[in-house]
Amino acid sequence: MFSIMASSSSSSSSFFVRCFPLLFFFFFFFFSHVQAVKSPIHPRDVLPLLPRQVSWPILNSLNSAIDLLPAFVGSVSSQNHIVSWKGACFYENTAWMEFHNKSGSEFGGGTLHIKVSKAHSWTCLDLYLFATPYRVTWDYYFLSREHTLEIDKWEDRAEYEYVKNKGISIFLMQAGMLGTLEALWEVFPLFTNTGWGESANLGFLKKHMGASFESRPQPWYTNISVDDIHSGDFLVISKIRGRWGGFETLEKWVTGSYAGHSAVFLKDFEGKLWVGESGHENEKGEDIIAVIPWDEWWDLELNKDDSNPQIALLPLHPDVRAKFNETAAWEYALSMAGKPYGYHNMLFSWIDTIDGNYPPPLDAHLVASAMTVWSKMQPEYAANLWNEALNKRLGTKGLDLSDILVEIEKHGSSFDQLLTIPEQDDWLYSDGKSTSCIAFVLEMYKEAGLFDPIADLIQVTEFTIKDAYTLRFFENNSSRLPKWCNDADNVKLPYCQILGKYRMELPGFNSMDPYPHMNERCPSKPPKYSRPPNC
Repeated sequence: MFSIMASSSSSSSSFFVRCFPLLFFFFFFFFSHVQAVKSPIHPRDVLPLLPRQVSWPILNSLNSAIDLLPAFVGSVSSQNHIVSWKGACFYENTAWMEFHNKSGSEFGGGTLHIKVSKAHSWTCLDLYLFATPYRVTWDYYFLSREHTLEIDKWEDRAEYEYVKNKGISIFLMQAGMLGTLEALWEVFPLFTNTGWGESANLGFLKKHMGASFESRPQPWYTNISVDDIHSGDFLVISKIRGRWGGFETLEKWVTGSYAGHSAVFLKDFEGKLWVGESGHENEKGEDIIAVIPWDEWWDLELNKDDSNPQIALLPLHPDVRAKFNETAAWEYALSMAGKPYGYHNMLFSWIDTIDGNYPPPLDAHLVASAMTVWSKMQPEYAANLWNEALNKRLGTKGLDLSDILVEIEKHGSSFDQLLTIPEQDDWLYSDGKSTSCIAFVLEMYKEAGLFDPIADLIQVTEFTIKDAYTLRFFENNSSRLPKWCNDADNVKLPYCQILGKYRMELPGFNSMDPYPHMNERCPSKPPKYSRPPNC
């Protein structure tokens, strides 16, 4: 039907383009004011039947990529434990759990009962995910009645005990079927290496973070004088298209950072300039820590990086530079060179609180379910991304995610509390110390003396990129910036943007002095990303 409608004549399509908004709002007004009977059809439900140029603009105004996130509605563990909620389609829903042993297995199985009623139209449906630490499944409901989800047998005693005590987690795809498809339409281009993908990333960040992305005058790159660069000067990078562009967009959204990558300058005793970077891609396609010549790094960003990077140089303040121990910085950088990027603790610099870091409807339940899915699909990657770090927090070794969740119960704690335990800079993982791009830079600063005399009371692996560029470490006198800094731009930033079509924003830049246990308990909810003092 969709393809038939899409191939209609241009005159027919132009008629729909001109007239459908009026028809849409007429139906919306009519059905929203008829209370005596259920709507036979909801305006949103008919959108896929209309020409693409009509339906997608309307859908784009109704839903966004955030609607892809399931909302946690509750966990059920017994017939006496009944959970109720309002769905996207069905407004009255209840669920309860029945244990049985129809399979004759050692631990038996169970039936999840879900009763749905009072749909807002005859054409809608609700999508659900159901998860334990050992399985994730899904179902959809179209008819008002009691539905069941059968689990023939539990994986083992651990799953049986978990469900008895914690229950099966229920997640609602809050946008429903149509909204979920539309949200996919918004999130898919974020990762495409196209002009469409770039526009999608800019649009997402404008919509959900309030970023402006004002255009800069050409040329969009700066002729840099190496003599004006010093060891410790900071580079912040924002990628806005392709694989890394999409990943950074989501990272920026959840952390409040207006940059997604970072690096640092180093000069050797001969005056040659180098760039230290965690996350440099080697010949094998692996992301590693590297110290590479500036000319090579700059050529890569100018001519070979297809993510359209925007790059700003943040020179250290002269007083801070005077404290910077160049020998210690080099020793640290060379000791880390060649080691893998710090995937182990990447997640934990973001999550500091039980519920203050998750953009709604994201929460710890959903994080646990996502980890469960990923652990089943890619167990080795899961171990690298979070299993080792969670074991560190529990004081255990070698437990997989399901065992970790059981162990948490023995400790009288919960998964959301476990996620908030601060990362420790001296933790050693199976492949050594773990440092993300920003942790690598700040650990170098720590070794070079910039956090003295409170260095032992600061865990830089808890810092996001935003936390780094808000440190009061950088030049605050524009007259001391290099002459070539922003020389082609009519807006003089307090730092030097050296590459990019769009003017980089760094809210809170250079505004915060270091303090003990900095950034270990900070919320970061969009769009304001408010944080209390000394968190």
